[in-house]
Amino acid sequence: MLAIINYLKFHYSNEKGQGIVEYALILAAVVVLAGFLGSKGALGQAVQETFNNVIGALK
Repeated sequence: MLAIINYLKFHYSNEKGQGIVEYALILAAVVVLAGFLGSKGALGQAVQETFNNVIGALK
């Protein structure tokens, strides 16, 4: 039983954790890029409005 648990930990924890980190880095890069590109224009307002809508939906 212990061998099965160790096998599952090894094969699924490494790949899943790597995927989550990759998606988080991509999301962070998109947010930073959108912030720089649209901080003073209509894009910045649209991004801020979208984030506010998401936050409102999560409450």
